[in-house]
Amino acid sequence: MPEINLSFLPDEKGVESLARQIKMTGRAYPLFDIAQMILQKPERHAVTFSVTKNAENQPVQPLFVCALDDTLWLSEDEAVGHVLKKHFGTFYQAERTATEPPKGKYTFVAQCGMSGVILGPPNYHDYQNQLRKLHTERFSRMPFDMYKARVKIVRDEEVVKKWIDDLSWKTEYVCLNLPEPLHLGTMEAVEKHFRETHMENINKRVDSHRLSGTDARGLRSPELLRLIRSVWEDQRRFPLQIATVLSQQFAGHGLQFFKVNKTITHVSVARPHFLDLEATPVSEGVKRIVDYINAKPRCSRRQLVESLAPSPTAPPAAPVAGEAKAAVVDSNEPTPEQTAVVADLHWLIHQGHVIEFANGTLETAKRPLPKERGRQWACPSRWSSRKQTSRIDVSKNPVMHWDCRRWRDRQPELLYNRKARYPAESQGEK
Repeated sequence: MPEINLSFLPDEKGVESLARQIKMTGRAYPLFDIAQMILQKPERHAVTFSVTKNAENQPVQPLFVCALDDTLWLSEDEAVGHVLKKHFGTFYQAERTATEPPKGKYTFVAQCGMSGVILGPPNYHDYQNQLRKLHTERFSRMPFDMYKARVKIVRDEEVVKKWIDDLSWKTEYVCLNLPEPLHLGTMEAVEKHFRETHMENINKRVDSHRLSGTDARGLRSPELLRLIRSVWEDQRRFPLQIATVLSQQFAGHGLQFFKVNKTITHVSVARPHFLDLEATPVSEGVKRIVDYINAKPRCSRRQLVESLAPSPTAPPAAPVAGEAKAAVVDSNEPTPEQTAVVADLHWLIHQGHVIEFANGTLETAKRPLPKERGRQWACPSRWSSRKQTSRIDVSKNPVMHWDCRRWRDRQPELLYNRKARYPAESQGEK
């Protein structure tokens, strides 16, 4: 894996839309569930690449960006090869001119057993050059002797004729976008010209680069694709990167966070705030809602509205003889009583007195537990005399809690040993 720092970030427009939906519905959503949802589709997040620097402040692994298509590469050679393969026509134009075919009579040719490229007869003067060139360009990871053993001899007349026809034409490359036309004879000359003339403006070295999730999945560098896959798998198990950025972005939109059962972090329009009906003057409708949710925890909004303001049932219309039956249209419009219940519930949710979770269940904010004052134990101090003691607040010193408790349990034993050791001191205390 390349030593590149990679992080997933939620799309800002998507986060803005989610914040608007949370404010509109008032529901509380688990933060890590939202992060998982963002990771599922590439269009919902972006990917940031950044280099790692060593002690000399030099990148351990460089990064190159192609300005033509915003692709990312790990080496200069990869970036140059990509431009000459995908954007060759932007800088050069190939021209074929007729030339004299090879002299002599050839009945067989050598052909690469893996790529199918015709190399020519083994006794042809340019055969070795073509063999080594193909090995270097496409099979450099394979030992040359092993690659050479894969070359086969073909005695087909059509294959021999095709090789002769290919050599009957000469290909030259014309440089474009130059004040004077320049002709290059080989691809090696083309690559050299590109490095000297265009590479500085096309392939740029960067310390960090950001791509959309879709563009990151479309990168052509195998090493970068493996790195993206590995980090994505880790984040799918525990999306800490996206959850951290999400919390910052949601806070910027005015949303609040709280934990349910001290474990699962939720995001909502308000933090839970206990409503004391005895100390706070509220309307009768608000009291009925709170009492109903307390009596039936985990109820839904529909159950609440139907219980406190049931929908009226229309009596069945009697059919009239000789007249067609009128079409019955169900009215879904809420009654004034239901509208009042929904308005009171909306106020309770946005004040944090009632929590509506993502699955539609309702709960009231719990009464906060009274803060316990830290229990103080008299523990011996290292810097005091035998008769002096220091007060240590156990609640504020959790690391010392176990030691203080052990000292407290052994206090009678220590006091007994002290009296046995210093009888004059014990008589003076009497």
